[in-house]
Amino acid sequence: MSMSAVRSASPPSEDPITPPPMTTPPRKASVRLQERRGSNLSLLLDVSSLGAEPVCSVSTPKEVWLQLLHTSTRPLTHTLLQQAAKDTNTLNVEYQKIPPNFVSTAELDVPGHNMKDRYKTILPNPESRVILRSPEEEAGPDRYINANYIRGYKGAPRAYIATQGPMVHTVGDFWDMVWQERSSIIVMVTRLKENNEKCELYWPQPTARTKRVKEEEEDEDKEGQGKEDEDEGETSRLGRFLLRVRDSREKDGFTVTDMEIQLCSERRPVRHYWFTSWPDHHIPQCTALLLRLVEEVETYSRSLLPPGSQPITDPAPGPGPIIVHCSAGIGRTGCFIASSIGCQQLRETGQVDILETVCQLRLDRGGMIQTTEQYQFLYSTLAQYSSQLQHSQEQNQNQQSPEDQVSIQLQNLQLDNTQNQRH
Repeated sequence: MSMSAVRSASPPSEDPITPPPMTTPPRKASVRLQERRGSNLSLLLDVSSLGAEPVCSVSTPKEVWLQLLHTSTRPLTHTLLQQAAKDTNTLNVEYQKIPPNFVSTAELDVPGHNMKDRYKTILPNPESRVILRSPEEEAGPDRYINANYIRGYKGAPRAYIATQGPMVHTVGDFWDMVWQERSSIIVMVTRLKENNEKCELYWPQPTARTKRVKEEEEDEDKEGQGKEDEDEGETSRLGRFLLRVRDSREKDGFTVTDMEIQLCSERRPVRHYWFTSWPDHHIPQCTALLLRLVEEVETYSRSLLPPGSQPITDPAPGPGPIIVHCSAGIGRTGCFIASSIGCQQLRETGQVDILETVCQLRLDRGGMIQTTEQYQFLYSTLAQYSSQLQHSQEQNQNQQSPEDQVSIQLQNLQLDNTQNQRH
C-alpha cells in the first residue's frame, strides 16, 4: 500500500459532513491492491520523502502510519524557515503525507460515548484520552470526556489538554476535568456560534461591574475593599462547582477573564482566554494576534510555576495542563498548541521542526491541524516569530560592548569546535 492511501485521507472540517477515514481501512483483495497502488518500492520512496527511515517489516497500514508519525522530521534554521513558509506547494505536499491517525468507533471501547461527542467522527485517541475519575463522595464508574493529554516542548507529558467545545450536557464534565487536572488556564479558540453552534457558554458572563479595561483600575478598586466584597462578581453554579468572575478585560483580539472555581470550601483561580479573531474553517487575518495570545498564555503560565521548578522536566509542577479547545478540538486547537511549542523551540535552539511537532500532536489526538491552509498559517506564524527573535537578538548585540561581543563570538566558536569533534 503506497502513501497515496495516506494522502487521500485528508482530515474533515471542524463540522464534518462525511466521516473521516478509519484508522484501519477495510480489507481488499491483495491482487487488486497491488495492481492499483503499485509495489512496496513506491511505499518506501514515500516514506523517505518525509525524512523517515524505510521500514521493511511494516505489514499493516496502521503500523505504516505510526512509523511515519514517530520518525518524520524536518528541522529548520531561521533562514530555512523563512524560505519554507513561502513555498506553499511543498508545504501542501508535506501536509498531505502526514497520517491523520483518526480513531474509529470500534477502537474506542467506551459504551455510550457517542452521546458526549460533539462530532461523531472526531474521537479521542484511547492511549492518551482523559478519564474522569469518580468523585470520592459519589462512588461510581469512571466517566468519559472527549479530550486528550497532549505532550509539549521536548515531549513534556501532559503539558496541554485538547478537547472539544463543551455541550449543554457536558459542561459539568468539563469543569470536573478542570478540577481533577488542577488546570489554571483555559484557552478557547472559537466563537459560540459560527453558522451553527460551536460551543456552549460554559462560564458565567462578567457584569459591567466586574469589567476593568485598565489594570490600574483593578489596583485602585482593591484598595479599601473589605471582606464584604468577597462574593462580588457574576456567580453561577455549573455541575458541582461554583464559578465566580473576578475580572474581565478586553485585549487586542481576545478577552481575558479571571475566575474562581469553588468546591465545598476549596477555591482555585482559573484564567480564561477567549480568542474570537479566528473564523471557522479559515485562518486569522494576521499572525500577530495569535503570537500575542501565545505570549500572554506562556507568560502567565510561567508565573504560576513554583520558584526553582523546571516546566520542561518537572511532572505537573503545579498549575496543571493548559486546556485548549475550539469546537472539535483538533483544528484551531492544534494550531495554537503547535505555535506555542514552535516558539519555545526557536527560543531555546534557534531552529524549529514543525513537521515533527504536528506528527507528535497527531499521535496524541488524531487530526490535529485540519487543513492545508492552517498548516501554511502555522509556518507563517513561526516564520514571523523567528523574524522577531532575530531582530531582538540584533538589537541586544548592538547594545553590548565590543568586549562582550568578542567574548560571545569566542564562546560560539568553542561550542562549534566541540560539536565538530563529537561528529
